Amino acid sequence: MNEYLIKQYGLQQGALEIQYIEEYFLDFPRKKTAAEVIQRLDSRDHQILMAEAPLPSDPGSIVPVSFKVAHELRVGESDPKLADLVLQLDDVVRFDGRRVLYQWIGGTRSDWRGQGHFRALTEEQEVWAIENGFDEIVVKTKNQFYEMRSALAQLQFDVIRFVPHPVENGESKVFLSKRLGQHVIDSHRSRRSVVRE
Repeated sequence: MNEYLIKQYGLQQGALEIQYIEEYFLDFPRKKTAAEVIQRLDSRDHQILMAEAPLPSDPGSIVPVSFKVAHELRVGESDPKLADLVLQLDDVVRFDGRRVLYQWIGGTRSDWRGQGHFRALTEEQEVWAIENGFDEIVVKTKNQFYEMRSALAQLQFDVIRFVPHPVENGESKVFLSKRLGQHVIDSHRSRRSVVRE
């Protein structure tokens, strides 16, 4: 069984790492800057995780291959995007008296997909979320991201809302959720070595 190397970053260094990782190996149309990451995460509970692995051609070189950024989502958000997100989830996620973690951004380098890095990050995120009193994790993706949807299904995230796009079905939004508890920890399969930076 593989053991996954995971780093958990503080806000400043983590923001720089995310800016680098999005710029160099993800195919997102719009990349996040370190300043945007800091602005979003600064005033709320959050977690920045990155999985690293050796390059096949140079096993002495360890490189980032997958990452996940999550933060608390609250009623009364002042950021318009987050306020809209809470509104869209209002009838399918209970916020009152509960802590909700939003899986904001993440991904895996295409040449490292299917090797369990995303699962290891998710399982580490779930341990952290439970330890910090969160009750549920929610994720938003697009219908066309079939690999992501498949990975989330294998991790037992449930679809809680589907918002059809009026023209292009691939652009439809899919909202997923996972309720947290000891049963989640009991189902974990990855062996992880975690370093806090």
